[in-house]
Amino acid sequence: MASDETVDRKALIREYRETPRTAGVYRVTHAPSGRTLVGSSPDVPAMLNRIKAQLRMGAHRNARLQKDWNDGDPGDFVFEIVDTLSPRDDPAYDPSADLRELAALWVERLARPGDEAY
Repeated sequence: MASDETVDRKALIREYRETPRTAGVYRVTHAPSGRTLVGSSPDVPAMLNRIKAQLRMGAHRNARLQKDWNDGDPGDFVFEIVDTLSPRDDPAYDPSADLRELAALWVERLARPGDEAY
């Protein structure tokens, strides 16, 4: 017979897998320089966690972002979700095109003269 802990763990895993992911646009900002990285993901919270982990390990593919992280303080960075897509009931829905378009709109909206992007 399975213990209550095993049953609870299985229920939590099932609930996690069935929970819809938050698709949207994120931004990582290096406050001292004003440089920003804008991107999109079908699971924004997971992407932001991934970026933080890559930076901590010194393995982010964007060399300039990694250098700012290495040379500064993690507190110099702001990680934020700037927009999300509304969940769809259609299981065949692929948010890729909508995410690209939404990210492009946010890049345009957030661009300020003199600001640098990663």
